[in-house]
This record gives sequence, structure tokens and C-alpha cells, in this order.
Amino acid sequence: MSEEFQYQSGFGGYLQTEALPNALPHGQNSPQKPAYGLYAEQLSGSAFTRPRSHNLRTWLYRILPSVSHLSFQPLKNMTLAQDSNQLYAIPNQLRWDPLADPTQKQSFIAGCQTLIQNGNPLVQEGAAIHLYTANENMNDDFFYSADGEWLIVPYLGRLTLKTEFGIITLAPSEIAVIPRGVKFQVELIDPIIKGYICENFGAPFGLPDLGPIGSNGLASPRDFLFPTAHFEDKTGTFNIICKYANKLWQAQTNHAPLDVVAWHGNYAPYKYDLRLFNTINTVSFDHCDPSIFTVLTSATATPGLANLDFVIFPERWMVAEHTFRPPYYHRNIMSEYMGLIHGHYDAKNEGFLPGGGSLHNCMSSHGPDGDTAEKGMHETLLPIKQENTLAFMFESRLPWQITEFGMQTSALQKSYQDCWQNIPKFFNQKS
Repeated sequence: MSEEFQYQSGFGGYLQTEALPNALPHGQNSPQKPAYGLYAEQLSGSAFTRPRSHNLRTWLYRILPSVSHLSFQPLKNMTLAQDSNQLYAIPNQLRWDPLADPTQKQSFIAGCQTLIQNGNPLVQEGAAIHLYTANENMNDDFFYSADGEWLIVPYLGRLTLKTEFGIITLAPSEIAVIPRGVKFQVELIDPIIKGYICENFGAPFGLPDLGPIGSNGLASPRDFLFPTAHFEDKTGTFNIICKYANKLWQAQTNHAPLDVVAWHGNYAPYKYDLRLFNTINTVSFDHCDPSIFTVLTSATATPGLANLDFVIFPERWMVAEHTFRPPYYHRNIMSEYMGLIHGHYDAKNEGFLPGGGSLHNCMSSHGPDGDTAEKGMHETLLPIKQENTLAFMFESRLPWQITEFGMQTSALQKSYQDCWQNIPKFFNQKS
């Protein structure tokens, strides 16, 4: 897709960009009087005293400081506000169909539904998964989450993310991450947009260590794109919607908040094209663990134990010999929510659709359905390319809890368990 807007590349690097010449000061982050009559404001995504390699902060040079708004008031009747007493923790395997298209006008935030959640944003651990459907621009509304960063995964329709840092266009097979606290607005490129959101309450996403893989493979830092500065100088009546402690709040302001003329730092929104992922796979026998498909990870204090992993299952060659090639049956300490961006997922013969999702919680067994298992045990193992597929997984160390919406929606499949009832029995003591 051709891009109208410019980007900077490089994950984790220190970036700088300005929409007007010499808007960035030299030698002093907060000068007495910044150029163009701007205000200097620092946005910190980590504690001030974190080691330099983990310290996240950006200096913004803006027309008015973020504090120039009225008091926040509770905003009710929004589907992102969740009551922790109405979350269901159950061991059953669950699967949902895609949400129906909206029947009336609704913007991106109004069209978000929280499906599952774990942890607690007040202690900065866990995550929530939302689904969005929208057919209208956000117009005079702007949003930010104080609870966590937003990983946006579209599967239908293109959209524009207008952020404080600049503009990002997003299409299916691409993802975007909006850091905690960053204001943004969504405009539609196509008539309807639909997709998934993972709101990460824990440590910000980073690239996983490569270990024995070495210096190359998986997602390359150079393929992550960051927006260049782009500002609006608009007056009027605008609404700032804030998600704070799992509740929604709203404040009015007389100046549109996307007024950053220049910025420098390493805490900023970014996008990534999943088609650039360099898949690592086996060429002998057995499976690599699914962790080999990790794009981004939210770390914890325990090495190797993630608060959250974002994993994809893209097109790839299947080469292994003497191997059951479909995803093997397993039970897992981690809890897995899977979604499908396009195509067909190789572990299920039917029922798992783009825009849908499945949930396999901690120690809930899962794997291929009976037809897929029988085919996998008897097929001739020639090298084949798994094509027309892009599935993903939000994997968490904490069990996912289902919201009232997730339990009551007509999209919840009532017969998901049936896909494992026809698993053939081949046991023969004489063989």
C-alpha cells in the first residue's frame, strides 16, 4: 500500500523529528523559551531511574501543554469499562465467531468490546483483549489509555491513526502499538474497519532475545516504523477520553491535543508489517516450540517468563520428516488466545474464522480436531508451503477471564468442544 506519510525506522532507537525547521532545541531539552512559542513537555514510559537501556522517555514540543483541559468526569455506557466482579474464570475451551458489522454509526472507541482480561492495571500486570468494529471517524474525540499500551491488529479495512507523534496508516497484515498515555484518533480509509486489540498492562513490548538463533531472524528492528512529527493547530470543543483503572473518563478541551510540532526520544507509537517476519522452523524432525514465532514480548522480573507474548503463525515451509506436522496436542502453563487475520489455520478443519478467536487457558488441553489429526498421521511428508494463512496468539502467564460480553454474545460458539469428539482411536496392543 502506498504511504502518504513518512516514517523513521529502527526499534528501540533514539529518534528525533520536527514538522517545522529548528523546532527542536539544541543542547537543552526544556529551554526557557522554545522556538515558535512552543511548550516543552516530557512523556515518561518508565521510572526516571531505570537503567539507560530500559529508560523510556520522549520530549514533546507542543502548542499547548497536555494539562490544558477541564476536569475528567466518569463516562458511562461504554463497553471498555469492566467490572472485575463480572469476569468469569473457567477451564473450558472457548471459541468465538467474528462480530457482526455495526448496524448504526459508531466510531473506533465506541465500537470496542472487551472480550477477556487478566491481571490488574493498578499493579501493571496482565492484559485485556478488545474487539473493534467501526464505520465512522472519531471526529472531535481523542483517546488514551493510562492502563496500558495498545497493540492493534486489523483484519478488515484500512485506517489512519492520528497520534500526538504523527500519523500512521494501518492495513490488515500490519500491526501498530500505541504506548500507554499517548493520545490518538482513528479515521477510516475503508467504510468498515474490524480487528483485535491487546491492551498490555505490564512492561512495554520489546523484541525477544534470539539466543541460539544468533543475530538475525524473527522480527528485524529495522522494519519497525515510527511516525514523523505532524501537528494540528485547531480550536473548538474537543473530548479527551481516558481509560484509567478499567474505567472510562472524559474531559473537554478547547484545543485539539494533536499539536506536537517536534519530538525526540525512544517512547513513541510504531507500526510493523507482519509479512516481513523471518520465520525460523525445523528442517529435520519434531516442532520448535511456538515461542519461535514471537514478534513482541512484555517481560517480567523472571527471566524467560513473559507477562504477554505476541506470536504469529504466518506462511512458512513445512519440511520436517517423521513428524506429526499439525500443532501437537498439549497442555500449557501459559494461557492462549488465538485470532485469525486471513486464510485458514492448519490446526482446525473448520470453524476458526478471520475475526474470530479461541481461548485455551492454563492447563486446558487443546490441539487439532479429529480430521486434521488423522490427516497429519497418514499424509506423505513431502516439503510443502503453508500458504494463505496468518494467525496470531496473545499468550499470557496469567489465566484469561471472560467478560460478561464474552459469555453472552451470540458470537460464542456453543459446540466448540465437538471438534475433538471424533478423534479416531488407533490403539492396538499387537502393533
